[in-house]
Amino acid sequence: MPKPLVQIGDKPILWHIMKIYAHYGFKDFVLCLGYKGEVIKQYFYEYKMLNCDFTINLGNGDIVIADPVHEDWNITLAQTGVDAMTASRVKKIEKYIDGSLFMLTYGDGLANMNIKELLEFHRSQGKIGTVTGVHPSSRFGELVIENERVVDFLEKPQVQNGLVNGGFFVFDRRFFGYLPDDDSCVLEREPLERLAADGELCVYKHTGFWACMDTQRDFQLLNTIWNSEAPPWKVW
Repeated sequence: MPKPLVQIGDKPILWHIMKIYAHYGFKDFVLCLGYKGEVIKQYFYEYKMLNCDFTINLGNGDIVIADPVHEDWNITLAQTGVDAMTASRVKKIEKYIDGSLFMLTYGDGLANMNIKELLEFHRSQGKIGTVTGVHPSSRFGELVIENERVVDFLEKPQVQNGLVNGGFFVFDRRFFGYLPDDDSCVLEREPLERLAADGELCVYKHTGFWACMDTQRDFQLLNTIWNSEAPPWKVW
């Protein structure tokens, strides 16, 4: 299974990410497909049937949908190659980007991100690119001690010193000029390094919830959070 289709609750993590953007009015998506991209295509091709009650007449094949699909999303599913690295995937979808700005994120990260504020920040900086900086959660519990006595125990708190790349980028389309036609090019290496060296990359600091799904433990944690009373990324 491609990672973006791993389920949080009863929906793929990709759906959760798209719901965040759609909540803020951004409903035109381009999916850069690679490993088992045909499975993601099939999911959206069959989306209406998978998510609605329907009645089918087996004699003539007529189908009546009982409930409408609420997601009025426009999705371009672009096969960008099984072996292509992140930068080349973005380069290959340049033809689908019509506007002067576009947003970009990964298929495995969730946040209570205010997308409109992120976009407004990018526009205010006048740079080609914006990356979201986040405080990741620690893999370990933190002990707060005084005189050899534990006064607080924090189970896997957010790291407060330093920021990491949390995805949720905004780019001027001039960024495509930084992307070579080379399947081995990694977005986070030469393109972003060059952009930073040119003084054209700024950071939007997100201090709220952020988590990525890299391991089985991450998968279990995100499902536990989703099943709680108020999952933080459920802004819709």
